[in-house]
Amino acid sequence: MSPLLMDRHQRIIEYLRVSITDLCNLRCVYCRPPEGVKLVSHSDILRYEEILRIVKVACGLGIRKIRVTGGEPLVRRDVLDFISRLSATEGLDDLGLTTNGVLLAAMAEDLKSAGLTRINVSLDSLRRDTFAEITGSDRLPDVLAGMEKALEVGLNPVKINVVLLQGINEPDVPAFATMTMEMPVDVRFIERMPFAADGEFRTPDPFSSRKVMEIITNNVGPLHPVERQSLDGPASMFSLKGARGRIGIIDPLTGHFCGTCNRLRLTARGTLRPCLLSPREIDVKSVLRYGASDAEIADTIIGAVLEKPSGHAGDGALMRDGMNTIGG
Repeated sequence: MSPLLMDRHQRIIEYLRVSITDLCNLRCVYCRPPEGVKLVSHSDILRYEEILRIVKVACGLGIRKIRVTGGEPLVRRDVLDFISRLSATEGLDDLGLTTNGVLLAAMAEDLKSAGLTRINVSLDSLRRDTFAEITGSDRLPDVLAGMEKALEVGLNPVKINVVLLQGINEPDVPAFATMTMEMPVDVRFIERMPFAADGEFRTPDPFSSRKVMEIITNNVGPLHPVERQSLDGPASMFSLKGARGRIGIIDPLTGHFCGTCNRLRLTARGTLRPCLLSPREIDVKSVLRYGASDAEIADTIIGAVLEKPSGHAGDGALMRDGMNTIGG
């Protein structure tokens, strides 16, 4: 039988990113500018019960992997109970969560008990002053404590997502690479995708994945390609000799991995987004709130998958929303 979630380009869609809030306890320069962003009203945010129903239908269609995102998902009330209910969804094989790590130390053990299997921590600098400059908050010690606690309780793998910011965090690259020598973590360097909402970061950064690899090779040691694993996503994986962890390179601008994209995004506003760098969204919330059957919800999901483009434009010119409104 043919997969139910196959797009028009013969890609099987098995991965759903689920944003549960547009709120965040940090104000990163590339996501939430100093003047602030327009937040979604409480009534327009999907309720947990609505998310769970959409997920149930999606898993019935072949979704096997879910990552919970935000904003910052750990700031939403009753998130632990939600994770517990989500992890019990029939057909779901893998449940992860992306967090900025500020609240992680206090919640890691309960997240693990609730059924979370792995964690991604967004962290763009290991220098306290630069971290504060990027995020607008002096919380680096809390993030580092959260990472250590996640490793302690057995959330595996722990991935550290480093967004590459020209002129800001180049000096952090060697320290992040060295972290993989000391800790069993995956550090993933991600080319920053351009957003029209970026303000001063309106144009693509020239800080590419190739530059990262040069910095690591010249300052830490040669990178050795390693076999990719099923949870590596679009990252090309490497390791340093004798390292406990791995280094990932994610290059949506210079590498264009669209041909293997297997994901769909559910925003906290209740829309399905087939492609991150396209403004096209399909409203599933209205369908749900007007009393749709599971079959009608399934048709909406299938329709969204069929609208996935073959690839993004590359320059982000059509991207008008900040990441807090879409989900990381």
